[in-house]
Amino acid sequence: MDVVRIALQVLLIISGLFLVMLILMHKGKGGGLSDMFGGGVSSSLGGSSVAERNLNRITVGVGLLWALTIIGLGLVERFA
Repeated sequence: MDVVRIALQVLLIISGLFLVMLILMHKGKGGGLSDMFGGGVSSSLGGSSVAERNLNRITVGVGLLWALTIIGLGLVERFA
């Protein structure tokens, strides 16, 4: 069970870092901290571009992987 626990911990760290990167890549919706980092300079093309939709899908997928990894770690800790 140590191999499974270590694999899940590594997957959790990698998916967490990747999730933070993906969230920071999203276009800001106006105001707040996103304007501080250059979000207000972007053009107003709308959020329905193919790249934005794919970024949303990938972000949701990585978020689900992250959550399932946490659940898996909890199950390993409880039953091991």
